[in-house]
Amino acid sequence: MHDAPLLFGIGDHVRLGRTSTLILGHARYSYGRGFWDEFCGVDDDGASCWISVDEGDVVCQTRLQGQDVPKSEPPFKPGETLDFEATTFTVTEVETAECVALRGQFDELLQVGEKHSFANASAGDDALLSCEYWEANRIWFYGRWYDPFDVRVDRRT
Repeated sequence: MHDAPLLFGIGDHVRLGRTSTLILGHARYSYGRGFWDEFCGVDDDGASCWISVDEGDVVCQTRLQGQDVPKSEPPFKPGETLDFEATTFTVTEVETAECVALRGQFDELLQVGEKHSFANASAGDDALLSCEYWEANRIWFYGRWYDPFDVRVDRRT
């Protein structure tokens, strides 16, 4: 992985709101116009989460499973609406991503060169609903955006 300026890295504790996350893994994805960084971590309760940093924007999401996943099916189109937890989300981005670099530990199997489509949907507040999909598989994530100036980092020693 090529070094680039980062807000935090593997081994750091990142505080977003009231939650502290220990960063265990770092994945970099290309989407044609550029790249973004994804950090896999665990919170104080041992629950897994993903913190994404794209052009300075920071979002923390957890994976939805079982009955919690939205009923909408890909492919998605910008402007399309999705219903989730009594809230209407609007698809704001649909792209294809390629994993270009990995380091550390992750809660799922990732491989450099792997590609998937994704859609991000916003509810007009800080909420973000995302779907990663390929062939017959899909993974849903839900979380919220954070102001990068509100991100607190305890660096590894």
